[in-house]
Amino acid sequence: MLSRRNVRVKVMQVLYAINREQSTVATPKAALRYYNKLVDDSFQLYLYNLLVLLRVAEYSRQDEIRRSSKLRPSQADTDFTAKLANNPALQSLAVNTRLNNAFGRLKQARQLDADLIRQLYTDFAQTEGYLAYLDTPEGETKDHQAIYLELYKFLLNNETFESILEDHFPLWTDDKSLVVGAMKKTIKALPVEEDFLDEYVPEGETIQEFGEKLLEKAIEADVEMLAVIEPSLKNWDAERVAILDMILIKMALTEFLYFPSIPTKVTLNEFVEISKLYSTDKSKDFINGILDRLLKKLSEDGLINKQGRGLKE
Repeated sequence: MLSRRNVRVKVMQVLYAINREQSTVATPKAALRYYNKLVDDSFQLYLYNLLVLLRVAEYSRQDEIRRSSKLRPSQADTDFTAKLANNPALQSLAVNTRLNNAFGRLKQARQLDADLIRQLYTDFAQTEGYLAYLDTPEGETKDHQAIYLELYKFLLNNETFESILEDHFPLWTDDKSLVVGAMKKTIKALPVEEDFLDEYVPEGETIQEFGEKLLEKAIEADVEMLAVIEPSLKNWDAERVAILDMILIKMALTEFLYFPSIPTKVTLNEFVEISKLYSTDKSKDFINGILDRLLKKLSEDGLINKQGRGLKE
C-alpha cells in the first residue's frame, strides 16, 4: 500500500521528531520503533475507513427491520430490502476471517459509536444515488461497487467522519490520498479474495529494505552529510536553513550515496515534490538548487557511481 514516496515522508517525520527539543526519539532504536509505528498507523487508518464503510452498509439491515415493523408501512417500506448489505460483494468483506481479526486488533473499532453509524446511514439513505440504487433490480457486481464508491465519497465529505479521523489519527491529512486510493482499489476489487489483505499489509522491500535503510543511513551519517552539504549552501549559514529543508536535503543526499539503484534524477524530483507539500513556498527552488549542486560535486568526485559505498570509502 505504501509507495516509496509515502515511506520517504514517514522517514522525514521521524527525522523531524528527532530534531525537536526533548524528543522521545533519541536513539536509532527509538527512531526505528517510531518509523514502524507511523507505517502501521497508515494500515490502521485504512482498516478504520474500511470498517466504517462496512458498518454503515450493514446498518441497512436495521433499516429493513424498522420499516417492516411499521404499523402502516408505505410502498417504499414494503419494497425495501437491505441489498446494500446483503450481496456477495459486501459479504466477501464481512466474512473475511483475516480482515475481521485485523478489525479485532484495531483499538479505534472499540470506540466506534453506534449513533455515528446510524446517523451516517440515515444521511446517506436520503441521497439520490442510494435511492436510485434501491430502485434497480438486485444488481450486478458493478452496481454494488458503484454504490460503495458513492458511499465512501459521501463519508469523506462528511464533517463528522472527517473530524473523527483527525481525532483518532493525527496524520490523517498526510495519509489521506494513500488511504483513499487503497479504499477505491479495494472497492473496485469486490468481491475480494480471502487473501486480499496481503496487498495492504505494510511489509516487504519498500518498508524494510528501502525505508529502514534510508532512516538508518540518514541518522548514521548525519554529521558527514552536513559536511558535504555546507559548501553548497554558498552564502547561507547551515543553521539558518529551515530544519525540514535540511532534513530533506540530507535524505536526498543519503539516497544519492547509498541507493545506487534509484536514479539520481528520481531522487531529486521526489524530494522537491515532497517539499512542495510540507515546507515553505520557496523551499522547492532552494532544495532543487542545493541538490543540483550536490549532484554535480558528487559526480566530479566520483561518488555517485560507487554502487552505494557511501562517504567513508
